[in-house]
Amino acid sequence: MKGYPYISLVAGGAGFIGSHLCRRLLNEGRQVVCIDNLQTGDIRNIQSLIKHPQFLFVKHDIVEPYTGLERIDEIYNLACPASPIHYQDDPIHTTMTCVVGMRNLLRLAQKHNCPISQASTSEVYGDASMHPQKEEYWGNVNPIGLRSCYDIGKRCAESLCMDFHRQYGVKVKIIRIFNTYGPRMAVDDGRVVSNFIVQALSGKPITIYGDGSHTRSFQYVDDLIDGIMRMMQTEDDFTGPVNLGNPDERSVRELAELVIRLTGSKSPLTFLPMPADDPHHRQPDITLAKTILRWKPLVPLEEGLMQTIEYFKEIL
Repeated sequence: MKGYPYISLVAGGAGFIGSHLCRRLLNEGRQVVCIDNLQTGDIRNIQSLIKHPQFLFVKHDIVEPYTGLERIDEIYNLACPASPIHYQDDPIHTTMTCVVGMRNLLRLAQKHNCPISQASTSEVYGDASMHPQKEEYWGNVNPIGLRSCYDIGKRCAESLCMDFHRQYGVKVKIIRIFNTYGPRMAVDDGRVVSNFIVQALSGKPITIYGDGSHTRSFQYVDDLIDGIMRMMQTEDDFTGPVNLGNPDERSVRELAELVIRLTGSKSPLTFLPMPADDPHHRQPDITLAKTILRWKPLVPLEEGLMQTIEYFKEIL
């Protein structure tokens, strides 16, 4: 590595998670090339990085091949809308991003003989019948539903990763990300944490879909970034997939009540019908991450929510 900077390509680097990863990579001494089409990413997320001498932003959609670098040492793919509101807004493009975009980045990794990290998702498990979800579980996913552009798209992306690994020896690193929250979430992304915080701070009713008994497991973004970095440092023949999430399972109603308490809000709860194919329970089994990556989440939910609430107070 001596004599030249280590070059990290981050696709989707202007998004919520991608922007945190870019900052972490810069702090590690990497040269970071961030590509993003800004469909759901926001240039404001990386505004503080723009003038960094080791950072370059390129507006680019990975559905088209990227040829802007002579050398790449590692690739992180986070380029896809990740909330139902956003990925259902243009479902065909979501599928194309998951499949064609993944193929383009895998070809790039093959060309540069570098490892590539694929940000897959807990959504590949669908409305799981296994609880908690282990990596060997194949899932329960509707292939023609409203969410399938994302759920099936990510499953296909994992398949492409493994076929490029088996056929061409590409060094792939598949992570399955469970519900993640933190500063730089979009106000309008429709995710439960950002929805509840924005509604609570605005004094509006907090909207719960279903009766609030369905569960999620929430991890703070800093914990996720640490897991992503650890996964990239594993041996070349370790592909994953590996669950990255917080096993601290909470009901959605419990989360709403916690947000109300932490914000001091008087917002009432309101209940609407559950969306189609929405998972009823979500909790990761992180045995593999603990064993192979020596990783586990460290930030308690209340502490992470306070950091996130302070962020939204500043931008609302």
